[in-house]
Amino acid sequence: MAINTEKNSYTVIFAIGMVVIVGALLAYLASTLRPTITENERLEKQQNILYAMGINNNEGSSAVFVSTEVAPEEFQKNITEQLVLTVDTNGELLKTQSREEYVEEFKKEPYLIDIKKQKSAFKSGESRQLPLFVGSIEGKKVYVAPIYGKGLWDAIWGYVAMDENMVVQGAYFDHKGETPGLGANIKQRFFMDDFYGEHLLSEAGVFKGITVAKGNADPKNEDKTDNEVDAIAGATITGDGVTAMIKSDLKLYVPYFKSLKKQ
Repeated sequence: MAINTEKNSYTVIFAIGMVVIVGALLAYLASTLRPTITENERLEKQQNILYAMGINNNEGSSAVFVSTEVAPEEFQKNITEQLVLTVDTNGELLKTQSREEYVEEFKKEPYLIDIKKQKSAFKSGESRQLPLFVGSIEGKKVYVAPIYGKGLWDAIWGYVAMDENMVVQGAYFDHKGETPGLGANIKQRFFMDDFYGEHLLSEAGVFKGITVAKGNADPKNEDKTDNEVDAIAGATITGDGVTAMIKSDLKLYVPYFKSLKKQ
C-alpha cells in the first residue's frame, strides 16, 4: 500500500520524525565533542592569560599567541597560583579559595568560571566568583584577571595583568563581532600595548580604572597616571565598552589587593 505523501498528517509525522532524529544527532555530537571543546577552551584561556603576562610570540606589529603545543607547559611554569575570590554585592571580599579548595567544592577548574553568568547573577543580588591567576615573570609577581563586557555589536572580553599596586603589566582583548578595521582593533598590538604601565588606582589609592578616551591629550601614552589610553578612531562605542568592563570588573579585585598590603 502506497503512502499518501500529500496528506497533512504525513507532513506532520515527517516533520516530527526529522526533529527527533536531528535533535538526537545534535545531542550525541555535543556529548561526544564536549571533552574536545573543554580542552580547546582550556588552551585558549591559557594562551590569553600568558599573552597578558607578556608571554607570546609577537613579531613586529602582530599579536601572536604561544602555540597550543607549548601553552600548557608555559602556563604550568609561569602560573604559580590559581585563586577564586568571592565578593558580595557591596564589593566586600568574603573569601579567597585556592585552586584545590575551589575544585573540591565546585568540581571544576577556576578557568571554567563563566564570567558572563557571574556578572548577570551579581546584578541580581548574588555574590560573585572572581578568578585570579598569579604568576611570576623574571622574578616579578603578576596577577591576571579576566574581564567581560559589551561592545557595539556583541560581547567583548579580555585579561589584564597587574602588579600588587594594580599597575597594568599587560593586557589582551578580544571580541565576538566588532567591526573589522574599527572596533575589532581592540585585539591589535597598537591598542593593547598602550595599557602597559597604566595605573588603575589614583595616588590616594582610589580605584579609577582606565578610560579609552577620544581626544586624549596624551596620544603617545607617556603619562601612565592619567587613567587614560588613546581611543581607536571610529570605534567610540567599542572603546566605551572596554572602559566599562575594566572599571566594573577590576574594581571588584581592589579588596584583595588591599589585603595584600596587610600581609
